[in-house]
Amino acid sequence: MLADPLPTDPHAVLNEVFGYTAFRGHQAEVIEQVISGGDALVLMPTGGGKSLCYQVPAIVRHRAGRGVAVVVSPLIALMHDQVGALEEAGVHAAFLNSTLDAAGAQAVERELLSGRLVMLYAAPERITHPRFLAMLDSLRERGQLSLFAIDEAHCVSQWGHDFREEYLQLGLLAERYAGVPRIALTATADAHTRADIVERLQLQQARTFVSSFDRPNIRYTIVEKDNGRAQLLRFLRDEHEGDAGIVYCQSRKKVEETAEWLNAEGLNALPYHAGLDADLRRRHQDRFLREEGLVMVATVAFGMGIDKPDVRFVAHLDLPKNIEGYYQETGRAGRDGEAADAWMAYGLADVVNQRRMIDESTAGEEFKRLQVGKLDALLALAESLDCRRQRLLAYFGEDTAPGYRCGNCDNCLWPPERWDATEAARKALSCIYRFHQHSGIGYGAGHLIDVLRGKSTDKTRERGHEQLSTFGIGAELSETQWRGVIRQLIALGHVASEGEYNTLVLTASAREVLRGEVTIELRVPREPAPRSRGGRTRGATAGRAAKPALHLDTDAQQRFEALKAWRGEVAREHNLPAYIVFSDATLRQMAAEAPDSLSALAGVSGVGAKKLEAYGPEILRVLGDLR
Repeated sequence: MLADPLPTDPHAVLNEVFGYTAFRGHQAEVIEQVISGGDALVLMPTGGGKSLCYQVPAIVRHRAGRGVAVVVSPLIALMHDQVGALEEAGVHAAFLNSTLDAAGAQAVERELLSGRLVMLYAAPERITHPRFLAMLDSLRERGQLSLFAIDEAHCVSQWGHDFREEYLQLGLLAERYAGVPRIALTATADAHTRADIVERLQLQQARTFVSSFDRPNIRYTIVEKDNGRAQLLRFLRDEHEGDAGIVYCQSRKKVEETAEWLNAEGLNALPYHAGLDADLRRRHQDRFLREEGLVMVATVAFGMGIDKPDVRFVAHLDLPKNIEGYYQETGRAGRDGEAADAWMAYGLADVVNQRRMIDESTAGEEFKRLQVGKLDALLALAESLDCRRQRLLAYFGEDTAPGYRCGNCDNCLWPPERWDATEAARKALSCIYRFHQHSGIGYGAGHLIDVLRGKSTDKTRERGHEQLSTFGIGAELSETQWRGVIRQLIALGHVASEGEYNTLVLTASAREVLRGEVTIELRVPREPAPRSRGGRTRGATAGRAAKPALHLDTDAQQRFEALKAWRGEVAREHNLPAYIVFSDATLRQMAAEAPDSLSALAGVSGVGAKKLEAYGPEILRVLGDLR
């Protein structure tokens, strides 16, 4: 007797393989477009379910006899995790990358040519290699090339924040394999980057699907940097003790020093940057994925493709280069939909350093102008007095209602006090002008503040600046307030920082401020009110749109802990991160409902047919032992 054919309806595949009952957002439309043979460009936030947009069509088309889907992925970690998750769900998948020896790579190639593989993950440079293209040609001739999925498609754009030259060659897929559907996916793309993706990947005829960029479960907080380390430590201890998270720093040296310092403060932290030995980087990344409560301190070399769903915070100790980078990095928090934090400490030195890096770059003037514009947008977000989320969404072209307040950013939760800094700004600009008039050279922010506040130092005396008319004209403001004024003037482009010593000079637009034609309004510096961990009830803050975790009573909590322990054993046995076996959300539902049969267990979200068969009896045993 023949077995029943496997379902090819997308909704049936979603339920049977992945254990979910319904698609989200644009997923169903995207999947139908690709299944029917069309091309698609998908912009969907991290955690929005991009992977299903190509995995479900790949499964459906494979079951319909259309062969293998080739997934372009830039990161080894992502390939390993996604292939592991697919195999756990009963979908035959593999990867080709540098971690395989010759025999392993040949075994995968045999599977590819046999037609048994549903999905193959590979890096762009491998896919465009002549030998690999010859294998793809063979599959196409037999009608066994199902689709191409190009993940992290923003990497193709030279205007973007994560350009990778090898992505430029992927345009040949459209020419060489016409008729094979292609889907390009990214979580971050402004107008320039979007246009680049379309042009370079030849997706002019593709349907574009743009989901909301809003991640309502993430709370955005930006604090004025005073003592960055102390501020970070207070944030971690008050809000995220024992949680997994990422701390981003700009330099490799700062990464290592910060990780060492956090360990000395009793936190479990690891460093990660491109200068570390490749094997050490891999071990640190594996530990972050597999262990609970680890803090990864990293440069932006770490993160893209990290699928860990329970990252509860992303903290920046330095200002990123642009909003795309900031959005992508913060988006690594809260992929499970539960409450998470994006926290950043930002100060005058960050503005000066980022401006200087652009100025000293060897890039062309057009590229520099674009980068300045991108930095200005990020500075506007950092300096904003209104809703952070509204500004973030507006950058990606997403409109909100007038007077919109998200209720889940620091400016909405703790509206800042404001003060009119126009007159203070004019005093600062006048003082910079007097420096150049007096001696023909400029000075840095620290010396400027000393003169404005009338502070007598060796430098003010030696330079004769105590005789300037601007000496002491700003004594009524604190050093912190003056730093805010100068930071805003640089952020708005009225002042520039030059040379090795970051001396301040006036720009052409400074005249408008000096003439009183521009109003400068600043926030009164403050830290958010301290909140104990108990007082930060996740998902319960006013306006907080996180998916609330199921409430577990004492018995259910005991079942949840027992299921987590069982999951940990399975993950170690299979050499997989625990969340690939089952997510916390799935275990929590099992613990709350305490199913006592396989049919009841099948109703839990995230329990597909293969996992039910593989793990169902053991799960029922674990739950039964606690009855």
